[in-house]
Amino acid sequence: MVRELTDSFGRKIENLRISVTDRCNFRCRYCMPEEGMTWLDHRELLTYEEIVRITRVLADLGVRRVRLTGGEPLMRKELPTLVAGLAGIAGLGDIALTTNGFFLAEQAGDLARAGLRRINVSLDSLDRDTFEKMARRDYLERVLAGIDEALRAGLGPVKINAVLIRGVNDGEIERFANLARSSPIVVRFIEFMPIGSDDGWSNDRVITTAEVLKRLGELGFPTVGVTREDGQPADRYRFADGAGELGFISSVSAPFCDTCNRIRLTSDGHLRTCLFSTAETDLKGPLRAGAGTHEIRHIILKAVAAKEAGHLINRPGFVRPDRTMSSIGG
Repeated sequence: MVRELTDSFGRKIENLRISVTDRCNFRCRYCMPEEGMTWLDHRELLTYEEIVRITRVLADLGVRRVRLTGGEPLMRKELPTLVAGLAGIAGLGDIALTTNGFFLAEQAGDLARAGLRRINVSLDSLDRDTFEKMARRDYLERVLAGIDEALRAGLGPVKINAVLIRGVNDGEIERFANLARSSPIVVRFIEFMPIGSDDGWSNDRVITTAEVLKRLGELGFPTVGVTREDGQPADRYRFADGAGELGFISSVSAPFCDTCNRIRLTSDGHLRTCLFSTAETDLKGPLRAGAGTHEIRHIILKAVAAKEAGHLINRPGFVRPDRTMSSIGG
């Protein structure tokens, strides 16, 4: 019997983010430190079969959208096998992936054939020097080649996620806007959040959505708001001439917590009900101890019922997660 997955605030949970690995070949400043990372042993990761089993339970409870994340998900071997397994789950209407793009040129075609529908590429700069400063890697050209291959594989419109940081890459707003206006790419500006262990976050380094829209107007980019899709985090704008689209994720200045419909499954099998949760629910332990579907359902329902009202960034009581973004799942 299907039962809706609803929290105590009446939010219907339909969106699942699955981290398949904590490993990453980049060292983005807002995500993880440059050195000193300790990776999970492969035996600690959920197997693809375990991920599919948990996702099948969640789909029966009403989850309709899945996004694969990491770390860098394309570092996990044979990822198309997992995509194909998820694509076979009744009720799932959308399977997407967030990647840094490094391995995308080699894998985009196989992922699309396995059932991947959409792809987001984390790309914080179109300038080689700034890219290297933010990612601590000189990989810009390889990422751009991966985006081109994703478009050829039919995974468009590709979405680019750009985290804006004052004094670092905020001078590229016009360049990103021109990219969105001239190609089948949606650029999404994401406000800088306090999630990395040495990210140097402070509120005055956040470039808010209001500021970006003001700058775009001053630069001669007339924008028109588009109705936000139910449960989606981005405020959408298209250009008044009809060419291209921008998205804004205003997690700091205008959080979407009241309509949040997502939960997260970490690569080591813990359920998180918010990116900034200070508690997790273990699913891997019961699963490997022989728990049946009914027991896993009960654990999930109990965890989701306790989903937080929202994060507390810029408010008393805010506590940074004890995991890095790569460990939680981007």
